[in-house]
Amino acid sequence: MNKIVKYVLIGILVLGALWAAAFFIKSNSKSAITYETKNPFIANIQKKSVATGKVVPEDEVEIKPQISGIIDEIFLKEGAKVNAGDLIAKIKVVPNEQSLNQARGRVKNAEIALNNTKVEYDRNKAIFDKGVISSQDFNTQQLRYDQAKLELDNARSDYQIIRDGSAGGSATANTNIRATVSGTVLEIPVKEGDQVIQSNNFNDGTTIATIADLSIMIFEGKVDEGEVGKLELGMPLEISLGAINDKKFDAKLRFIAPKGVEESGAVQFKIEGDVTVEDDFLIRAGYSANASLVLEKKDSVMVIPEALLQFDKITDKPFVEVAVGTLEEQKFERKDVEIGISDGVNVEIVSGITEEDRVKVWNKTEPIKKGTEEDGEEGEEN
Repeated sequence: MNKIVKYVLIGILVLGALWAAAFFIKSNSKSAITYETKNPFIANIQKKSVATGKVVPEDEVEIKPQISGIIDEIFLKEGAKVNAGDLIAKIKVVPNEQSLNQARGRVKNAEIALNNTKVEYDRNKAIFDKGVISSQDFNTQQLRYDQAKLELDNARSDYQIIRDGSAGGSATANTNIRATVSGTVLEIPVKEGDQVIQSNNFNDGTTIATIADLSIMIFEGKVDEGEVGKLELGMPLEISLGAINDKKFDAKLRFIAPKGVEESGAVQFKIEGDVTVEDDFLIRAGYSANASLVLEKKDSVMVIPEALLQFDKITDKPFVEVAVGTLEEQKFERKDVEIGISDGVNVEIVSGITEEDRVKVWNKTEPIKKGTEEDGEEGEEN
């Protein structure tokens, strides 16, 4: 009985081994892959870089008040076109009580000094007419009288400026905020009733409005340190705006920053380019933009698709596989090549192969046969 069990077990093991071998052979039996080839060809090639940034006006002017107070009225809205001298807003002055009191006291002192000087002037004039005093003494007294009148006028003007914001009859009152340049109002960050601070040596002051000429725009972007050495002032740029599809604007590089800024572990250099603005398009300040820069360009050179290149695992040098004999024989030999610039699709071949060589498309995958898929589906149903 034991021998029968033993023979049965041996038979089961043999059958299992035969079944496993058959399954392995069937699962690994695939048809041979037929590789295609491509010939090198002559083409123009450009190596480009893309800088991200934005389009902004060349000059933005901030309008600030010359006196502190409260916004009484705003006459324009954002987006309005203005000329230099146009009225933007008006400020109502809220005078400082201490300064106002001091100015009022100065006026009273000047009035007292003038009255006293006038009495002396009248007395000296009367005795001068009688020939009692010399003309030099009289002229000195008249000078004092004229200075006293001038001091009173100045004190009254200062008092009126502190109280009202401007002297009476002034054509350019400090309370009137006017545009200093022509252009478009980009922003009015204040509203009626807001308190504003004057611009002085210790404070920039409150910005009433920002004005810029939208017909003169520049591109501001950043490029990597590995590419900044290939840039030259005056080189052409091609600007693409995210807000305007299917339209590219010409620009010219005008500035390359002498100092880089580290961002996320990479050093970036700021660049600027003058953008040619067409009248048919309205470019708003702050549009996101990409600038395409041609770093290197070669005409009529031999190229191949970059996907045909392979790289040695040890030396990391490029090579291709070239067909030997007929295509049906599927025989290939390795040829080391020297490459030049690449545009991301095609790569320049400096040496190693000729236009007559047939380069192997090495990364082609074998298509899945329909019969195999159908068999698999039938097996799953069963």
